[in-house]
Amino acid sequence: MFDTALLLAAAFVAGALNAVAGGGSFLTLPALVFTGVPPVAANATGTVALLPGYMAGAWGFREDMVPPPGLSMRAVVALSLVGGSAGAALLLLTPDATFKKVVPWLLLAATALFAFGPKLRQWAGASHHGAPSPLRAALGMLAVAAYGGYFNGGLGILLLALFGLLGQTQLNAMNGMKNLVSALLTAIAVAIYAAGGIVQWPQALMMMLAATAGGYGGARVARRLPAPVLRWGIVATGLVMAAVFFWRQ
Repeated sequence: MFDTALLLAAAFVAGALNAVAGGGSFLTLPALVFTGVPPVAANATGTVALLPGYMAGAWGFREDMVPPPGLSMRAVVALSLVGGSAGAALLLLTPDATFKKVVPWLLLAATALFAFGPKLRQWAGASHHGAPSPLRAALGMLAVAAYGGYFNGGLGILLLALFGLLGQTQLNAMNGMKNLVSALLTAIAVAIYAAGGIVQWPQALMMMLAATAGGYGGARVARRLPAPVLRWGIVATGLVMAAVFFWRQ
């Protein structure tokens, strides 16, 4: 009962965080590992749980979606699927012992991305000069999609930074494409996780419902918090979770 309550609470809050500012993976992955799910399976299961939120976000921005300069919509879709597949396949090949050692470093990297995300996006926009080459845009899209297929934390910040670097300036278009790419690469990654037999479906389905409810209801509460308080609260959560994983090693 305690494990069930912990997973439901983590998924609910994660759904709310993702709807407002991101950072939901900082809660779902540690919660699953704490309840005894192996690290690789926990990463896959947590990704499954958060997939409906990405899909809902993509649908909500469907009228604002414009691909970044250097890429067509077809290229964005194809690269998202290819990169997400590659990252998910790499996760399947990663032993639990190895992933357990990598997780705290990934959490730290994702926390840093989240903490310095606004500065990173400003730098990406300021450093843009001229139209990006299609090859550079494609390689950047492929690399970020592969990261997302392997480890979901900080994906939104990386995507927004990439779109800014490629010269996209309309925030709604950037958010729409971020949600679309996240939904696509997560969907293909989930299919590969499922084929590889590493998804814990009872936990995934239960957390999926809680995360969806959190995205709708919990976000209303979270929106009342000042943005800096919410952001640094998520950063603190990421640092604490990384410290716990380091300690458990």
